[in-house]
Amino acid sequence: MPTRTSLSLPEDVKERYGECVKEKLRLLQEFLLADTQDQLKILEDKLKSSELSTVSYAALSVLLYRTVENLCSNLSSCLGGLHVRGEGRAEEKYLVFKNGTFCSPTESPASTRVTRNSGKQPTILSMFSRTPPPKCPDCRQYLDDSDLKFFQGDPDDALDEPEMLTDERLSIFDANEDGFESYEDLPQHKITNFSVYDKRGHLCPFDSGLIEKNVELYFSCAVKPIYDDNPCMDGGVPAKKLGPINAWWITGFDGGEKALIGFTTAFADYILMDPSEEYSPIFALMQEKIYMSKIVVEFLQKNQDATYEDLLNKIETTVPPAGLNFNRFTEDTLLRHAQFVVEQMESYDEAGDSDEQPIIITPCMRDLIKLAGVTLGKRRAARRQAIRHPTKIEKDSKGPTKATTTKLVYQIFDTFFSDQIDQNNKNGGGVKRHRCGVCEVCQAPDCGKCSACKDMIKFGGSGRSKQACQKRRCPNLAVKEAEDDENMDEEEVLPLKETKKMSQAKKKKQTKNKISWVGEPIKTDGRKEYYMKVRVENEVVEVGDCVSVSPADPSHPLYLARITALWEDGEKMFHAHWFCRGTDTVLGESSDPLELFLVDECEDMQLSFVHGKVNILYKAPTENWFMEGGMEDDIKVIEDDGESFFYQLLYDGECARFESPPKTLSFLQVFFFFFFFCVRNREREAQELPNVYEPLEDEESDSKVFYGLATLKGEQHRVGDSVYLPPEAFNFALKVASPVKRSHRKDDVDEDLYPEYYRKSSDYIKGSNLDAPKPFRIGRIKEIFCNKRSDGKPDRMDTKLRLYKFYRPENTHKGPKGAYHSDINQLYWSDEEVTVNMAEVLGRCQVEYAEDLVESVQDYSSRGPDRFYFLEAYNARTKSFEDPPNHARSAVHKGKGKGKGKGKGKGKAASQESQDQEPQEQTVPKLRTLDVFSGCGGLSEGFHQAGVSETHWAIEMWDPAAQAFRLNNPGTTVFTEDCNVLLKLVMSGEKTNSLGQKLPQKGDVEMLCGGPPCQGFSGMNRFNSRTYSTFKNSLVVSYLSYCDYYRPKFFLLENVRNFVSFKRSMVLKLTLRCLVCMGYQCTFGVLQAGQYGVAQTRRRAIILAAAPGEKLPRFPEPLHVFAPRACSLSVVVDEKRYVSNVTRGNGGIYRTITVRDTMSDLPEIRNGAAYLEISYNGEPQSWFQRHIRGSQYQPILRDHICKDMSALVAARMRHIPLAPGSDWRDLPNIEVRLRDGTTTKKLRYTHSDKKNGRSGTGALRGVCSCAEGKPCDPADRQFNTLIPWCLPHTGNRHNHWAGLYGRLEWDGFFSTTVTNPEPMGKQGRVLHPEQHRVVSVRECARSQGFPDTYRFFGNILDKHRQVGNAVPPPLSKAIGLEVKKCVRENATEPVKQEKMDVCN
Repeated sequence: MPTRTSLSLPEDVKERYGECVKEKLRLLQEFLLADTQDQLKILEDKLKSSELSTVSYAALSVLLYRTVENLCSNLSSCLGGLHVRGEGRAEEKYLVFKNGTFCSPTESPASTRVTRNSGKQPTILSMFSRTPPPKCPDCRQYLDDSDLKFFQGDPDDALDEPEMLTDERLSIFDANEDGFESYEDLPQHKITNFSVYDKRGHLCPFDSGLIEKNVELYFSCAVKPIYDDNPCMDGGVPAKKLGPINAWWITGFDGGEKALIGFTTAFADYILMDPSEEYSPIFALMQEKIYMSKIVVEFLQKNQDATYEDLLNKIETTVPPAGLNFNRFTEDTLLRHAQFVVEQMESYDEAGDSDEQPIIITPCMRDLIKLAGVTLGKRRAARRQAIRHPTKIEKDSKGPTKATTTKLVYQIFDTFFSDQIDQNNKNGGGVKRHRCGVCEVCQAPDCGKCSACKDMIKFGGSGRSKQACQKRRCPNLAVKEAEDDENMDEEEVLPLKETKKMSQAKKKKQTKNKISWVGEPIKTDGRKEYYMKVRVENEVVEVGDCVSVSPADPSHPLYLARITALWEDGEKMFHAHWFCRGTDTVLGESSDPLELFLVDECEDMQLSFVHGKVNILYKAPTENWFMEGGMEDDIKVIEDDGESFFYQLLYDGECARFESPPKTLSFLQVFFFFFFFCVRNREREAQELPNVYEPLEDEESDSKVFYGLATLKGEQHRVGDSVYLPPEAFNFALKVASPVKRSHRKDDVDEDLYPEYYRKSSDYIKGSNLDAPKPFRIGRIKEIFCNKRSDGKPDRMDTKLRLYKFYRPENTHKGPKGAYHSDINQLYWSDEEVTVNMAEVLGRCQVEYAEDLVESVQDYSSRGPDRFYFLEAYNARTKSFEDPPNHARSAVHKGKGKGKGKGKGKGKAASQESQDQEPQEQTVPKLRTLDVFSGCGGLSEGFHQAGVSETHWAIEMWDPAAQAFRLNNPGTTVFTEDCNVLLKLVMSGEKTNSLGQKLPQKGDVEMLCGGPPCQGFSGMNRFNSRTYSTFKNSLVVSYLSYCDYYRPKFFLLENVRNFVSFKRSMVLKLTLRCLVCMGYQCTFGVLQAGQYGVAQTRRRAIILAAAPGEKLPRFPEPLHVFAPRACSLSVVVDEKRYVSNVTRGNGGIYRTITVRDTMSDLPEIRNGAAYLEISYNGEPQSWFQRHIRGSQYQPILRDHICKDMSALVAARMRHIPLAPGSDWRDLPNIEVRLRDGTTTKKLRYTHSDKKNGRSGTGALRGVCSCAEGKPCDPADRQFNTLIPWCLPHTGNRHNHWAGLYGRLEWDGFFSTTVTNPEPMGKQGRVLHPEQHRVVSVRECARSQGFPDTYRFFGNILDKHRQVGNAVPPPLSKAIGLEVKKCVRENATEPVKQEKMDVCN
């Protein structure tokens, strides 16, 4: 027998041979797949035609899967005999079939896993997933679902419906009577022990739209007489297969907590009592949804400004009534029943008046609609359920709470709204009310009875209102309008008008008036001859008079100016100092048509442009201005004769600042006063350029001239001073590796296990600091010089500085870790030098050697920003820290050291050379403050830290927040009452309230601060009676009335960023209009709290006002750099962009504060931690932690407690990875056993997704029929899944719900701290970076900048709400320091108020 030898083939032949075998196996695999799918199709057809039972279908399907698996395995074995010898040893080259895929026998299937980008080979089982799992064609339930239950059958003595209805036990019909059709009303009975099922015997819900789609549903039960309230089966008539059900309905609550639900068949009405044991879980969901709708309607009727998180708070704290088959309500409960709840809201709104704001457009309902993917105005079949609203809640007929207002505030609002409503009526009712055209209400006919219909031409009306029938108010469009209005972003308003100077924007027209000089020239300057008077037609005009100038466009009102000079230089000329009308300011249409504003703009013009003389009065504040608040005087200043106007304020059009005109110091004539503006403008322009003084002759070189002093933008800089420079001004010798913007996405992801991971297409992580700019560079001036020109003279236009560089801790080899442990104002000296242009200098700061300070580092740093210190020098070459050289120490301070080492804190600008002579900070008397809508006291806390105010009174209606304010401010009188009631008491002359608390009187309040809620503004898209009623009774109006009555020296209004955009900025305009009319100087701006020392993005609108005679505060310059995406702070009003006075933009003097800075020292706690006081268990690690714990020893950590999330939510949190950027899209699609003993389900993907296609393995990606472009199908809803079904359902429409169930990033920042941290709330990134829980109360408080010693009151949700509603104290401290600066400046100025001439 010959010896068996192995065939030796060339490598290329072996490779081609192997590929050929693989290709044949693939072809066989595809053939098996196609054949199996054909067999499944045949089985499905038989199932639909009832030739095959459901049980048989399921069994055959599984058998088919297994058969294919075995065939593939056998095929691999048969083809596995190929032996190929190469390189002197035998190798086996064949494929085997394992776990549904082909692989080498030496490889496990896991090792062959490849990415979707590298062409992952689909498995047999994954190919089956290309077709949706089988569903019952009737009840639409999955046939392979373990929860699918079958009706167990009827007892032998059960009767059919006609026979049952004649049973004598029901005492309705006699067996000899003919039928039931002759009765007008169907008989009514009660049923118990009932089960509802389809014709295939599947137990199914009756409220999922099946009845509306004409699916035949039947029920078996025990039928009892209508008067029998006993739910037991005793005395009942067993009945089988009653139906089909024609309708189901709700008759309301039976005097308790349970709704009465009923069925209607062709023969009778049946009221449901208790379900059968097998049907009980299904019926419990029906009861749950009805009770849920009751909770929501009752809550939102009383709290229309509630957020989604507030609603969750209400739901989670509501105890289900006894007798219902569930223990607690969760967010999953709300989302499960969202469609039903919203439909109840729609029916509730339909019963309302046309001018009532629909509940459907409240912020809470809009968020629920988006998150749950609710279909509004859903079209139902003709045979629909007759749902009569279950809650029996009567409409609140009282309307909005009446605001207490002063006459001035009332008149402004009343006049404005009356004019707007009249204008709308003239224009035919304003904008035509559009409709979506597809929802149920849009397709309904006009009712012909409401006021809108009666105005229609077809019903005999005028057709002017153009409003839709009130019964057909489209919910889709109402929600869209409210959403668009609230989310209006200034970045999207295009095109923007260029901000031009008024003189540049004016297009004038010459007149044909006769012009001649009056009198002789008073001065001659070259060819120019100056005059005091000129005759224009028949009027004599002199210097100081006001004139009108004709516009080129006759539709534009006349331009107005004051003449400050007259001369002839070939042509007759005058110098015009312009006024602007209120409509040209941010006030727009809300302004007084007779009020003008001074502007810093002037122009030389020909006298031929003068139209005529006008009378412009200066309205000076009266001597008793502070006590005139709330008077009954008319707000009209002058009569409108067409030629008379008045002014009281100067207007800065770039920053929208209204200020008192500058005080004149030595000019007595009015025209000299106006000439002062021209001089001031020229000086201001000159200050923008660098200039040098005090040449140092002993240091002069051949090419340079050295100086001892330079000025820029009004600041002086000497040799030895320290300055800020932009980050790009210079680099360091040591290049520290910057954080790499690496993608947080991974390619090697199992798409079957992580089916939603594909949605993470962007590398951007919200809350990341990777894009944050670097803080300013700091250098000490060594030399100031100018290079010599060719003529030997210095080039003063190109001033240079030679600087020593200072390193920040993060610039050394220690990197960010060094910065984390160091003080935020700590630097390192360096002998590295750099030359920069003087024009690059951003400002001055003070840097001192800590050992030479005459005070402690803490005291030195606490005296304001811009104060830095160093203890060591840094050598970049050796990467070592050394003692600083002798020349690094300030010459004045050598040998005076008392600073002694390390310290904490921040700093304030001062010249280092003159610190010994630096005067002690003047003590400023603290302003007596009233804090309205005070909350727990964040605004007041910041002002107290700034040392500017002392809060004597606070008003807070919500008791837990008021109690928290009392805990932290024991000396403050806190009123827990409606602010309108209190103001009414004061205005009526009362000295105390009903509790005996002393009320502040006129002259008592020196500062008024607060943040009035803006409830009811959403959706106010028309000027109608509802808009007017809502606005004039809003708390904003009440707050303005407080200001008018008390007339404080300073006023602050804080609100959400969109306050400045509400209703096309109408809220902002009217607020400013009221303040201007009172005589206040005022301005507005948007500030980012993250730029003032908290690890949180929180943009807030701030309105500042100062009384006449005070200085109007400027907005504080940013202290910390912050993410640029969160620093869009400009505001667009009427297509004009306004910016605040800050000059640093996104720049800052300190690095950004991170989550790690904020809370890394707090001890680990678990989900639901409830101990109110625990130990810190460690020392503070960062500057922020040392600062927030306070200087006093505090061993007890309070309120480090977190919400106890439901078992399902807790499981989801456990499965969110710890990597930055992780959120719900990283959840695995698996079954998980929960802590309550139940098990989750895997999410099923049952539809093609038109937008996202299929996965790399060919799997479906849609979870609802809407993914295919069809209407949503209620039967597609899934619950109790680790991946929440609602998120992939609506993800394509909402940026994939990025951030929900998201973790905070240690090196990032918090999203805006909310009143109730919820993983699926508006700010879903609320999970701890490393622990499986939501953030605690104390962590949220730290994100707001509250000291650890600050106390909160109530339960955990009360405390979260107090923190989330507060103003961050560091932000209010920064504003307070600006107010303090104004108080100090005003106190140090000599009192020189020369009264201006006022025209009679």
